[in-house]
Amino acid sequence: MINNSVMIERFLYKIIEDKLFKGKVIVLAGARQVGKTTLLKQILRNKEGVLWLNGDEMQVQNLFNNASADRLLSEFGNNKIVILDEAQRIKDIGLRLKLIADADSDIQMIATGSSAFELANKVNEPLTGRKWEYQMFPLSFGEMVAHHGKMKEMRMLPKRIVYGYYPEVVTNEGNEVEILKLLTDAYLYKDILSWENIKHPDKLQTLLRALAYQVGSQVSFNELSQMCSLDSKTVERYVTLLEQCYIIFRLPSFSRNLRHELKASRKIYFYDNGIRNALIADYSAPEIRQDIGALWENFVVSERMKCNEYYRRWVNRYFWRTTQQQEIDYLEEGGGKLQAYEIKWNARKKATITKTFTDAYPDTAFKVITPDNIAEFLLPE
Repeated sequence: MINNSVMIERFLYKIIEDKLFKGKVIVLAGARQVGKTTLLKQILRNKEGVLWLNGDEMQVQNLFNNASADRLLSEFGNNKIVILDEAQRIKDIGLRLKLIADADSDIQMIATGSSAFELANKVNEPLTGRKWEYQMFPLSFGEMVAHHGKMKEMRMLPKRIVYGYYPEVVTNEGNEVEILKLLTDAYLYKDILSWENIKHPDKLQTLLRALAYQVGSQVSFNELSQMCSLDSKTVERYVTLLEQCYIIFRLPSFSRNLRHELKASRKIYFYDNGIRNALIADYSAPEIRQDIGALWENFVVSERMKCNEYYRRWVNRYFWRTTQQQEIDYLEEGGGKLQAYEIKWNARKKATITKTFTDAYPDTAFKVITPDNIAEFLLPE
């Protein structure tokens, strides 16, 4: 069992620490409860002159409302590091941060946010060239290997596939179901319901459950609209909002040469397996699950995304499928090269790459990802 008082060092720790006082605003984005505030407290625990502000509080929102740089700097006093949690709650926060950045002060501003849409809209243009931006995920396979070793984390793999990697879930063994229910009930929809006029929150939950059941499959907005009794445009808008709150993400289809390749299709995955399973209230062990193939695929794709982000590997991600139902689970494109992956829970199950794909893309490397080789796929080479 992991004691919840033990610090699990996050991969972003050293990256962000190295960026302090380099003349730019640090922006840290990610879903609620993934550990953004905890990470910053760890980084700054021995530093003096740190001011914490919470953008959810009306007093803080009023402080930044139409404030000049001089007024804000006066309010900050002698503090040299100012952390603004949930910065997306503050009107025109990008402009306010720009004023501070341009004031030639020696204050380090750090802004966190749990809504990609609002945070990006408010800071990207005003802070062009003035920010370092990072995305934080739930804990990753690599972080847990660094914490207690590869052998132990491999033994924990069946549990991670079911309960996921949210920090509070990982550090409270035995209480996973209760914590996941709290996360989904209290935090999952908070940002969406607070800043979007959602007329049917019950249908939003129905949509999430439908997406949970379709993990690893192509997603049709028309089919989802029928399942949720919503029009397809509303479904697409809700999906976009769920992406922007870091609950789900899309994987687009790959297409270059063939007429019968699917060109505008998409798969949708959850950032965390535990959230996905909480939505359908299924915490069954992997060996007795009917959906283990889809669950394993969600785990592999989401963990690979974390791995690429934290190790600063810049690749494009896809799946591939044709109208004849030929398919490759996952593709990465980077450095002018393609890498194709089939994802199989059963290591004994044979997997081959279709000749249609190899004829069209002959230089593509191919690998099957199973529990036997997942560690080498998710750890740095």
